[in-house]
Amino acid sequence: MLPVPLLDLRPQYHALRDELHARVLAVMESQQFILGPEVAAFEASARDYCRAGFAVGMSSGTDAQIAVLMAMGVGPGDAVLTTPFTFFATAGCMWRMGARAVFCDIDEATFNLSPAAVERYLREQARRDPDGTLRTPQGERLRAIIPVHLFGLCADMAPLLRLGEEWGLAVIEDASQAIGAECPLAGGAVGSAGSMGEWGWYSFFPSKNLGAFGDAGLAVGRAGQDEALLRALRMHGMTTQYYHDLVGGNFRLDAIQAAVLAVKLPHLDAWSDARRANAARYRELFAAAGLAGQDDAPITLPAEPWAGAPGVRHHHIYHQYVVRAPRRDGLLAHLRAAEVGCAVYYPLPLHLQKCFAAWGGQAGDFPASERAAGEVLALHIFPEITREQQERVVSVVADFCAGA
Repeated sequence: MLPVPLLDLRPQYHALRDELHARVLAVMESQQFILGPEVAAFEASARDYCRAGFAVGMSSGTDAQIAVLMAMGVGPGDAVLTTPFTFFATAGCMWRMGARAVFCDIDEATFNLSPAAVERYLREQARRDPDGTLRTPQGERLRAIIPVHLFGLCADMAPLLRLGEEWGLAVIEDASQAIGAECPLAGGAVGSAGSMGEWGWYSFFPSKNLGAFGDAGLAVGRAGQDEALLRALRMHGMTTQYYHDLVGGNFRLDAIQAAVLAVKLPHLDAWSDARRANAARYRELFAAAGLAGQDDAPITLPAEPWAGAPGVRHHHIYHQYVVRAPRRDGLLAHLRAAEVGCAVYYPLPLHLQKCFAAWGGQAGDFPASERAAGEVLALHIFPEITREQQERVVSVVADFCAGA
């Protein structure tokens, strides 16, 4: 039996071992661990890669989002439109700021925030005060739209950006799972995840496509946004030592993590290419096994809506390879029994999480998100997997479908 891990970081590490060790050792020899030249150099490289106006290293993707919300002044009495089908931090950060996440449902095919659902909410439920302030039915001031580029696929940004402009809402992007992913925009332009809206953020958790040796993150902004404010916020709001004009947090990216990320960043495009090649191989293998591609197929493969769009190379970066299976829980147990790595992202939408009960979410509010939560299953997709491993995954899935 060939075990197939969901993720194995060791091949990537061994390929870069000598360079990583030298770069980290140089930081240790310098004894400069907090900010400094390593962080500044990585920020400059990441800014260029992400096509942003500026980039500010942060201690995690969660802290990057909090810092952005602080920079925008989001707080009590405010609300932000976003998806209920995402990692907890997207809404958890709003809670911590005293604001409310207003959920809109997802697109069935992509799992990303549905522009149609956002527009429906704005036209049917939002209201304007005489002074033009846009509010929820509960009275909170609507401030922004947060699309999440889930699993490495950009949300449909062109209509979301249009809605933001039409309704006077900032579009701020949760690109935690999608650094380098691209999508077409109006007028033939190509957008890069995180830099299409006014602000964006990324996570460099070790399992991400660009992973640190611990927690790390990045916030980016469009040229003209207040970069100095964001930099002050990551230092407790301090601009001159021990003088604070505002309250921030301890959100700094440390130099060792910046050094690791700087070594890895030049390889990111090649790793994304490899992930897409593995996804294409899955598509071929599942189709050959009769498991996908037909209306009555037992699983549905990931959507690739931006494939073939002019100028778009990274139409999907496959942070996760997520299929849909109506009998997901049985398939999950079968794969695990066969030592084939798999995982569920995410089994309970945010509107049904106990900690957000005060926001009033009920079962049935967002049916597409709730269906996804009961059907999604992630299979292994990291760059170094082999054809033999993928063939085994497909074989085990085929065994389950034949016997179920």
